[in-house]
Amino acid sequence: MSLSPRRHATELETISVTVPPDAVEAYESALSTVCTTIGIFEVDDSQTLWRVEGVKDTGSGEDELRAALIVAALTSGVDAELERSHTESEGWLARTYESFPEQLAGRRFAIRGTHLEPTTSPQRITITLDAGVAFGSGEHGSTRGCLRALEMIACRRPRRILDLGCGSGILAMAAASLLHKRVLATDIDPWSVRVTRRNAAMNGLSNLVECHLGNGWSTPAIRHHAPYDLVFANILARPLCSMAADLTRNLLPGGTAILAGLLNTQVRMVLATHRRHGLVLERHLREGDWGTLILRKPNG
Repeated sequence: MSLSPRRHATELETISVTVPPDAVEAYESALSTVCTTIGIFEVDDSQTLWRVEGVKDTGSGEDELRAALIVAALTSGVDAELERSHTESEGWLARTYESFPEQLAGRRFAIRGTHLEPTTSPQRITITLDAGVAFGSGEHGSTRGCLRALEMIACRRPRRILDLGCGSGILAMAAASLLHKRVLATDIDPWSVRVTRRNAAMNGLSNLVECHLGNGWSTPAIRHHAPYDLVFANILARPLCSMAADLTRNLLPGGTAILAGLLNTQVRMVLATHRRHGLVLERHLREGDWGTLILRKPNG
């Protein structure tokens, strides 16, 4: 399939920092303030350094970026140097398409961009995404781990489902498609909410995926629909820890939480926090350097 190059309205640049594992979370959050797509790459096999990078319009959001980098340095204790490189805008979307082939996750799911020819596979549930929206393509280890975890717990037939921090809506759409149940999806980012709603409509799931803007467990829609017997939280390690008590309170006895967005090196910290609040580990799934936890709230 040939792709016609499209022009981007403005010049683009790639910004990046190289940091140790403990600083990845802080700098990923900082770059996310101005970049709609973030990539995290291992610099060497020893896992001692990681590169966090994103693409943005050249010159845009400089004040916000500067402030976010200061916060990242203070919270992580790592003062990382920001690197910049020009990104050719000519043909950028075509290159995005080329870097977004079909993604097969677990035994049941296929993530496909709108640029690919339609296909049907009775063995897999196909979720279609707009490849022009560069985040949440299903390639990231956290997303793949969550989809594998969903397959493992589907036999429990959860009825009240929450996707907390939905991003592009992949997990909400996967749960709705596999379980044929309504799913509440929320995110703190207005762009994510718009994208999730658009993706749900594209996949014929608008009647099953309800998406709201909100800040964690204080979101009115979350409080209204609580408690839940399945919660996805594919966020970051430290926010997961800070919300552990709220998660436990809003999980039904016997309910399941699928937590992701953490490196395997952060699993011990996240698990210890949730154990203190009474949740029990069922599985630790690994997708490369990324970990996914399946936790359960004991009955009674």
